[in-house]
Amino acid sequence: MSAVTNTFENVKAVILSCHKGTTPKEKVDFYDTWAQNYDQDVAVLDYRAPSLAASRISSHFSGDRAAAAVLDVACGTGLVAKQLKRHGFGQFVGIDGSEAMLELARESGLYRDLKQSMLGEEPLPVQWVKLFRFTLPLPADSFDVVLIVGALSVGQVPVGVVRELCKSAKPGGYVCMTTRGNRDNLEFKGALERELKQMEDEGLWSCVEVTEVKDWERAVSEQEDGYISGTVYLYKKLQL
Repeated sequence: MSAVTNTFENVKAVILSCHKGTTPKEKVDFYDTWAQNYDQDVAVLDYRAPSLAASRISSHFSGDRAAAAVLDVACGTGLVAKQLKRHGFGQFVGIDGSEAMLELARESGLYRDLKQSMLGEEPLPVQWVKLFRFTLPLPADSFDVVLIVGALSVGQVPVGVVRELCKSAKPGGYVCMTTRGNRDNLEFKGALERELKQMEDEGLWSCVEVTEVKDWERAVSEQEDGYISGTVYLYKKLQL
């Protein structure tokens, strides 16, 4: 994909082509191909999820940000880590299905560790990670912040992944998730919110904040114009 095709209509065509892939491998192949143009393409869409999620986390996190361990699931090229860095966070671990995306995240210099994993197809590989403040691999349930931004939607990462996100956070840690409110994603959004509520009823976490955003990103569906909405969910893992 050439950078010179970076117009809204061309970006729209690129994203719609993603929906043609039905298997996890086809999705990963798509993101491998898209990686080099990803940042500039989502900028054309006025994609606000990374900054919105970082802002909500920052508004509630009261610990030592420089030392806080942050697990960035479906990290892509590192857009969320860049936003959190501006809020004082600096210990990032990233997981993504696309090796091409991970290579760009690696080049950013923001991450202490990065791992390729087929999200939703296998457990999150968090037991291996290392951060500067640990001399041994970080225990799987020791993250101060766990987040997934952008990928939690229909045809991408399944709802069931949220339980793994909760497991990866330490007691008292925060879990931040986002999803879109466009028509094609409404059924997924409903299933997600039922699962979040079920986990709350099970005593796994408590809801800190749900932020509905009207202008999330520019619509690419033929059935929608202007901007679609989106939601940021912030939960806190309970002491068990």
